[in-house]
Amino acid sequence: MRSTKPRRPARRVALGAAAVAGVLGLGACSPAAQRGFMPENSPGATNHTDTVISLWNGSWIAALAVGVLVWGLVIWCVVAYRKRKGDNQLPVQLRYHVPLELMYTFVPIVMIGVLFFYTSRTMGEVVDTSEEADIHVEVYGKQWSWDFNYVEADVYSVGVQADLTGEPGVPETLPTLYLPQGELVEFSLNTRDVNHAFWIPAFLYKLDLIAGQENTFQVRPMELGTYEGKCAELCGEYHAAMLFNVEVVTQEEFDEHMADLAEQGNTGQLGSDYDRDHNVRETAEAHD
Repeated sequence: MRSTKPRRPARRVALGAAAVAGVLGLGACSPAAQRGFMPENSPGATNHTDTVISLWNGSWIAALAVGVLVWGLVIWCVVAYRKRKGDNQLPVQLRYHVPLELMYTFVPIVMIGVLFFYTSRTMGEVVDTSEEADIHVEVYGKQWSWDFNYVEADVYSVGVQADLTGEPGVPETLPTLYLPQGELVEFSLNTRDVNHAFWIPAFLYKLDLIAGQENTFQVRPMELGTYEGKCAELCGEYHAAMLFNVEVVTQEEFDEHMADLAEQGNTGQLGSDYDRDHNVRETAEAHD
């Protein structure tokens, strides 16, 4: 005869699941959780960051729901249908349940389809470069720093490799990219030597710099402030020192900085003639 005593293990599992759900619910109320644990200054940083965060959070919520359901069913089956003392009967080893099997097939297809739709839509918005940009910036990555050409102003800034001594004031010596708030900026990415990657973490987008290929993307900075930038592609010995700052400023401050660069003599554009491959070819031709 089967025991009529309360199933304590099952009750403990239910209480444990409720406790975990409560902890997750409280954790989801924190600011860090609401932005998907993305960089603190990423919400509202550009015209795309909020959309990317929504997609990220939605994907995690869906994954969490599936995980909780699957693991809940697994644990429930282990506890509820475990072999009990004195029960020597062999359970039925094979059963069919067509509606359940159809659900297990249909629901994942729907979930993947929904995830694909929102991912495709978001990425389409992020990589779209069809709109006419207000500002064009040519970026040249090099071992191990950055050069920036401001096309409309016909000025440039040259970056020097950072000396990461750990002393105060080092961040102020990094190459600094200036961007006007609210203006659509188009970046053209090139490399002078090996492959690099242009990454401003708070902007939630990264794009590679590939030798012999120019990559472009557009973004509209929305929040004033200072942001960190870095190379996200292992590019040699001092890859970790390939850092830069981003200053999102008002249009007036941006114009002032362009004027300062012109006064310093940084007029014109730095082209591919400074590329390593170009210099090697020039040297070889001179020796010939």
